Parts: sequence; C-alpha cells; structure tokens
Amino acid sequence: QVHVVESGGGSVQAGGSLRLSCTASGVTDSSALMGWFRQLPGKEREGVAALYTLRRTGYVSTKYADFVKGRFTISQDNAENTVTLQMNSLQPGDTATYYCAASGSGYGQGATFRPAPYLYWGQGVQVTVSS
Repeated sequence: QVHVVESGGGSVQAGGSLRLSCTASGVTDSSALMGWFRQLPGKEREGVAALYTLRRTGYVSTKYADFVKGRFTISQDNAENTVTLQMNSLQPGDTATYYCAASGSGYGQGATFRPAPYLYWGQGVQVTVSS
C-alpha cells in the first residue's frame, strides 16, 4: 500500500520561508502524480502545486495556483517519489494545513488539481504565518 508522509511546516514571520517534503512509498508506476493542497480554517481544500513525471523519459510538468506563483516551487527530490515544496515570501494568508497527495496507478494526464486521481493522502502539516 502507498504511504504518504509529509515533513516540514511550522510557524514563521511574514516574508519568511519554509520547506515541505513529501514521500510516497510503495509507488512503482512509470508515471507519478504528486501534489500539495491546503485547507484554510473554515474553507474548502484547494490545490497549491502539483508535479507529474514520466520516469523513463524524465518528462516533468507542474501546475501552480495563481496565489503562489512566483513564491512557491515544487520539485523532485533525489529519492524516487519524493517532492519538495519550497515556500518563499510567506504571507498570513498562507496559514493553513498543507496536505500532500499521490495518485493511484494508471494516471497519465499530467499535473492537475482535480482531486479524483489523488488516492493517497498524508496526515497534513501546519503552516502558520504571523504578521
């Protein structure tokens, strides 16, 4: 079974940075989709950044929410099925619970925030940005 584990998070001042990491163990597909979502208090879950890769060719596509473009970067780590979300210029509006998710087998349509492909979810990490 796929096990998704996040690390990172914490409390920072506005303008600061945090780095979140996520590993999805047990994934053996030739393609992979992993994404970060967040849920603000009293709000619905929303996509933050997603990464899709074809391991055999090295093809990578990414997708970012408008509210993080230019501030957040999602990238593959050296380990398989591991992604990092580098969050810079954090603002109080970024305060939320951040969740990492990974797709099930057979997905091949690129980076997306559509929730259906994401079958495996981490426990979430807290990010708090104070002004």
